[in-house]
Amino acid sequence: MDNGYTKRIRERVLSLEEGTVFVMSDFADIADTSTIRQSLSRLVQSGTLRRILKGVYEKPKYSKLLDEYVAADPEAVANALARSYHWTIAPCGNTALNLLGLSTQVTAVWSYISDGPYKTYEWNSTKLEFKHRTNKEITGLSYMTSLVIQALKTLGRSNVTSEVIQMLSEKLTDKDKQACLKEATESTDWVYDTIRQICGGEKVQ
Repeated sequence: MDNGYTKRIRERVLSLEEGTVFVMSDFADIADTSTIRQSLSRLVQSGTLRRILKGVYEKPKYSKLLDEYVAADPEAVANALARSYHWTIAPCGNTALNLLGLSTQVTAVWSYISDGPYKTYEWNSTKLEFKHRTNKEITGLSYMTSLVIQALKTLGRSNVTSEVIQMLSEKLTDKDKQACLKEATESTDWVYDTIRQICGGEKVQ
């Protein structure tokens, strides 16, 4: 009955790269929820997908070097959950520092601010945490702008050195910098001043 739908869902999964994380709404243009759920269950049974959390699936990524499937990327899982629930999210705390290369400390919990409710998710040895924040802190900001603001807030004003500014300046593309300057105007004064230094090449006083 739903073979045509299952085939289209399978083709979409196969067309995307290994490590891609899916939620059911990613296939809403193909079939209804019940058909999508059945199709994804079949793909899990056949080994094409693996189930990470309820309603969250991954096309497993195989490492020839390790000769095993690698763990799902928590960042990809966080973004998939945000898509599913229509949340706007941004990494915060050590997660933001890690993603920008400002910290090598392994984070026990992947933390995100969100305009959705406070939620935690766990699978294997990974824990995801979504902390509710006001819309002002997150809505209307591009991913990189949010990431930079959260990283700076985590570091604190006294720990933002010229090296940090240099590292972030090198990491951001010209497009990222333009977006940051335009979008971060509502952030705390010192944060915006720092962003101007990162994006505008101003001398650090």
